[in-house]
Amino acid sequence: MTPRTRIVAFGSAALLVLAGGVCAAVVGGLTGEVLTIVLVSGGLVVGLLLIFLEIGLDEERDIAREQASRRERADAGTGKRRQLSIRRRASIRRPPRRPG
Repeated sequence: MTPRTRIVAFGSAALLVLAGGVCAAVVGGLTGEVLTIVLVSGGLVVGLLLIFLEIGLDEERDIAREQASRRERADAGTGKRRQLSIRRRASIRRPPRRPG
């Protein structure tokens, strides 16, 4: 998520909460209460979901970094490891199969 997208997303969630507060002050009666509840709870839910999204994306970035570093380490020692594994396979002898 780009920084601009992040600012717009969290800003819109904050704007919903702020609009709910304004509705509580300006609009009276049952309509004002319903608008306040819907807007404030909607903004808070969107904000919470965005936080969960950020945590998930951060974990995915960490996993990608770990995999990249593992690949780099594996590529650095690939030649020796492949030769050893081929030699080990060739040296393992299995007993012959039983007929039949």
